[in-house]
Amino acid sequence: MRALLQLSKRISRTLVFSSSSYSSLTSSRTFATLSLFSPDCNGAAITTNGNVYARPWLAIQHRGVKVNAIHLRPGNVIEKSGRIFEVVDAEHKQRGRGGAILTLELRDVDSGNKQTLRFGAEEAVERVFVEERSFTCLYTEHESVYLIDLEKCEQLEVPLSLFGQAAAYLKEEMKVKMQFFDGRPLSGSIPKQVTCIIKETQDRAATPRYKKAVLDNGLIIQVPTYIEAGEEVVVNTEDGSFVTRANK
Repeated sequence: MRALLQLSKRISRTLVFSSSSYSSLTSSRTFATLSLFSPDCNGAAITTNGNVYARPWLAIQHRGVKVNAIHLRPGNVIEKSGRIFEVVDAEHKQRGRGGAILTLELRDVDSGNKQTLRFGAEEAVERVFVEERSFTCLYTEHESVYLIDLEKCEQLEVPLSLFGQAAAYLKEEMKVKMQFFDGRPLSGSIPKQVTCIIKETQDRAATPRYKKAVLDNGLIIQVPTYIEAGEEVVVNTEDGSFVTRANK
């Protein structure tokens, strides 16, 4: 598998990916460039934009289900006024006798623009379904991350921004998940826990039990005072907290 990843990495660097900026990609309804290979990964590359396979699930993708707004979570995709939005953040507030209100931060899938809308907790919202696929990270470069689906020998380039703050943890050979709608990548997610190397630690502890440490990806976290530079630690990628020493 390592040899295949290295070969794919070399091939991907020679492919001509879309040169348009992310803003122009979103305006043209194209979020990524896919490179498809023959099943044995030795065939010539065929570059397509956005609409890749005639996948059966695409035919039912626009069919959603009515749900109460209170059940929406970040990452869900909804349709409103003929537009498709991804839920970026959801905040629930109780308004006394007035009932609960859900404030949603939404991202327009086509334009990339964000807006905030309020819904009643019991208000019906059209939720649409997305496809989730597994990829392996090849490498990151500038503002992009290059991935490969090892089962289909298919490469994918997407903006790092689709991974949000978790993009800092991306590294070669990491297994990630990509969510698609209508053949277009919406967002990416990484494992909840990853292993990082401590590059340096603060001499003086911030508290009796913890001190600041700089990871190999540049992020700063709190670690127990017994952790020293050069050690490998497991980090929770959801909140950037120390979990434990890595098993060697």
